Amino acid sequence: MNPASFKTHPSAALTLRNVTKRFNGAAGCVTALDDITLDVKEGEFLVLVGPSGCGKSTLLSLLAGLDQVDEGAIRLGEEPVRSPGRDRLVMFQQDALFPWLNTLENVMFGLRLKPDLTEAERLESARYYLSLVGLADKEKARPHELSGGMRQRVALARSLAPNPRVLLMDEPFSALDALTRDQLYRDIQDIFTKRKKTIVLVTHNIREAVCLGDRVVLLSPNPGRVRQIFDINLPRPRRINDPELASLAAEVTDALSSHLSRSQEGLA
Repeated sequence: MNPASFKTHPSAALTLRNVTKRFNGAAGCVTALDDITLDVKEGEFLVLVGPSGCGKSTLLSLLAGLDQVDEGAIRLGEEPVRSPGRDRLVMFQQDALFPWLNTLENVMFGLRLKPDLTEAERLESARYYLSLVGLADKEKARPHELSGGMRQRVALARSLAPNPRVLLMDEPFSALDALTRDQLYRDIQDIFTKRKKTIVLVTHNIREAVCLGDRVVLLSPNPGRVRQIFDINLPRPRRINDPELASLAAEVTDALSSHLSRSQEGLA
């Protein structure tokens, strides 16, 4: 794409234009993502949903700068995204905490990304974010002393503490039990409401997407394309079993099933 022709939306944190990504496999070249054009607004909670193989995690890797587009372009504000940066941090499915560090030290480690801070400022920030995720009393605990949900809260605090412009989340709740997930949904919404951080979440759980997102982007595979975008206008905080939320999630699920059926018919 000619940089001169790249138009960014004034309210967008991330801008994707005609993004295509291919991989070479045993069966030849596979197009994982095809012609993705999308704006992620500043302060928006955007959720990417779709079945396995639709390119959700691939798209997140491109946004993080962990991989490069084959065609098209991605920009953060006015700057091209070509490599990882402190302005974009990723929270993965596994908490990836350092077992030899306690909770406070794990969050402090994330703050090493901010070399302009003093040690006292890092300590103050780490304690603030541990308090924000409800773990102020666990700062001396090691990861093995925490539940899975607590470890994911520490991982969230570590991701938020350096104050990235965009937080990228790759199915961070999928390995947790239902009660722990429900608590984390409430925590995330509370943090999002307070901090208004730009968040892009990848999930295969459509109720989770509707519970958390301002918009839900529906991707379908073969190749991965944006099929539909849903505006979620439900008030926060949302509960995943609220009837109105469940009804809207069913609508998104029906749309996805319809797109998948048409996609499979096209391959037949």
